[in-house]
Amino acid sequence: MITLETPLSAIHGIGQKFLVKLKKMGISSVRDLLWHFPTRYEDFSQVYKIADLIPNQEATIQGMVEEVSGRRAWRRNLYVTEVVIRDDSGSIRAVWFNQPYIKNTLQPGRIANFSGKVSEKEDIYLSNPTYELVREAYETKHTARIVPVYPETKGLTSKGIRYLIKPVLDHLPQLEDPLPRALLSREHLPDINLALHSIHFPLELPEALRAKERFAFEDLFFLQLFNVKQKLALTEQRAPSFPVDLPFIKDLLLHLPFPLTFSQKRSLWEILKDTARATPMNRLLQGDVGSGKTVVVAIAALHAAHHGYQAALMAPTEILARQHYETFKKFFGEFEGGVALVTGHDAKVFYGNNLETIKKKKELLKEVKDGAIEIIVGTHALLQSDVTFRSLGFIIIDEQHRFGVEQRAVLVKKREAIPHFLSMSATPIPRTLSLTLFGDLDLSLITELPKDRKPIITKTVTQKERATTYEFVRKQANAGRQIFVICPRIEPRQANPDAPERFSFRELQQLDVKSVTEEYEKLSKKVFPDLRIVMLHGKMKAIEKERVMKEFMERRVDLLVSTSVVEVGVDVPNATIMIIEGADRFGLAQLYQFRGRVGRGVHQSYCFLFTDSSSETARARLKAIVEARNGLELAERDLRQRGPGEFFGNSQTGIPDLAMKALRHPELVKEARAEAIRILKEDLKLKKYPLLSKRLAEFQTEVHRE
Repeated sequence: MITLETPLSAIHGIGQKFLVKLKKMGISSVRDLLWHFPTRYEDFSQVYKIADLIPNQEATIQGMVEEVSGRRAWRRNLYVTEVVIRDDSGSIRAVWFNQPYIKNTLQPGRIANFSGKVSEKEDIYLSNPTYELVREAYETKHTARIVPVYPETKGLTSKGIRYLIKPVLDHLPQLEDPLPRALLSREHLPDINLALHSIHFPLELPEALRAKERFAFEDLFFLQLFNVKQKLALTEQRAPSFPVDLPFIKDLLLHLPFPLTFSQKRSLWEILKDTARATPMNRLLQGDVGSGKTVVVAIAALHAAHHGYQAALMAPTEILARQHYETFKKFFGEFEGGVALVTGHDAKVFYGNNLETIKKKKELLKEVKDGAIEIIVGTHALLQSDVTFRSLGFIIIDEQHRFGVEQRAVLVKKREAIPHFLSMSATPIPRTLSLTLFGDLDLSLITELPKDRKPIITKTVTQKERATTYEFVRKQANAGRQIFVICPRIEPRQANPDAPERFSFRELQQLDVKSVTEEYEKLSKKVFPDLRIVMLHGKMKAIEKERVMKEFMERRVDLLVSTSVVEVGVDVPNATIMIIEGADRFGLAQLYQFRGRVGRGVHQSYCFLFTDSSSETARARLKAIVEARNGLELAERDLRQRGPGEFFGNSQTGIPDLAMKALRHPELVKEARAEAIRILKEDLKLKKYPLLSKRLAEFQTEVHRE
């Protein structure tokens, strides 16, 4: 008997050739195959008479094969198969390229359906149509119906995938639906068996779309079920309580060289109220680049230390960890509880009153274990087994989406009681995505920049204006300012002149994309030979990247040519110019992040968006970044324009494809979350829902949630 877990290698009729192709697509079991959903559908449900066909039409005809012929075209590697098809209204040719085996299938006298595009050259003909022999009592799979089109691989077309799915689906026993019947009824969704048939072989297009919605809802529902379950489970846990000490907080604020903005104060108060409770805080602090998140979390960490607990702040890079450490030194220099920096290369402690000591890592970690150091700032080094805390009560993760769940769990385990947990992010994430990815977190927003910050002057630069812009850049460099230049690629892409047809149109477009290496050569040798220029990209070794950034931060470099590795966590107040090559190829949210790398000091800053694109859409997007003053608003716009997959820049979000597409529809996220809350409030441990509980456990192992 076939089950969802049955390996495809055990199914009669699926040969080794197909198994290799399927494995390449990550398909090895019946479940993998049936959950390989179509990306779109072609409507060939209406069967036309040959006499009624018109050029450029997508159509299905049914007729008898009258003639079959094959010949080699003038290009040696091109074989042309032609078939003449006739019905009671007339006849038409069908043409295929490099498919000589068709002659063996479509023999004269056979009746078949043909679905495809009607082309015209002297007379009309069918170009490369899908064909299917007509047999009594057999349902068609490829023609005369709504036909699914799947993600394909070389040697395995949608027709081949349909050929594999149909018999498997027909012989699969009825599945138990993990979604409760009452939930399906409330949401007007089909059960799993009907949905599987409808998504692969629908009779009507609305039926297919409803099935897609069901599976998208299911993915979102399980994401929300996981998030809400985590959140509700926390309310049953105990955490250390830090009652709000207002005199202590006011004293810290009085010693700052600047007043906090309203949203900084609001976010700080939300954090302090959470940590005052005896249940663990689980909060996300989100704010634009340079909005002052570090000062807020530093005050909260000092408040935890004031109550006798240790705080750990973990950053994704050594550069960012050092910046946080320097913030503590700069703004809270009188703190005597000990702030340590622990990275792969650093081990030092600041004891307050300008007393800083470089230590052996082993000695420093002993002080952490003994509780002599109250605040520890570090990178992944804090996750190592030799790092233990005496009384860890507060964990802060910066750019938390760059750490896996497992990594964060390691820190949480290093405690006697569950510590309070605060995430930080400068990446503006639209509310729909935030609710989906981080639905187990409460949200605090810093929506303003410090009052002394000057707005960054942003301008789109065409090819004609490039020379003038370079002159302005040189003047800024001669005045002591520094410059970022961001490029989309690391190395120039080389086309193969002997086989240009092997490149897709999109790949050909990418051939002219600016690269870091060629831009570095051009700027250092031709444009600015008098300036100190360095190059930075993700393929460099970590120690090399650290060296380059250190030189730039210490003003030993005038201009840094880089890929998007500078997008997060680089603070160089003296940098006043951000140049972005091929700006139209980046997302709005990413451009906003780049721009936030400048404008962090006292000098006026500029962002130049270099583009050669004449596309109205591209120019409209760049106009949005020129006018943007709020990252969150811009991120929402980016999500609407490009979709969730492009918003993140890749597919490694951990959210299944269907759910990613569903995020364009916030109402589906809200419905999924509402259903998750309804069920878990009634039954947190899902004892009444064994199928739901089992599927949730499977879902958590399937989804890579980073």
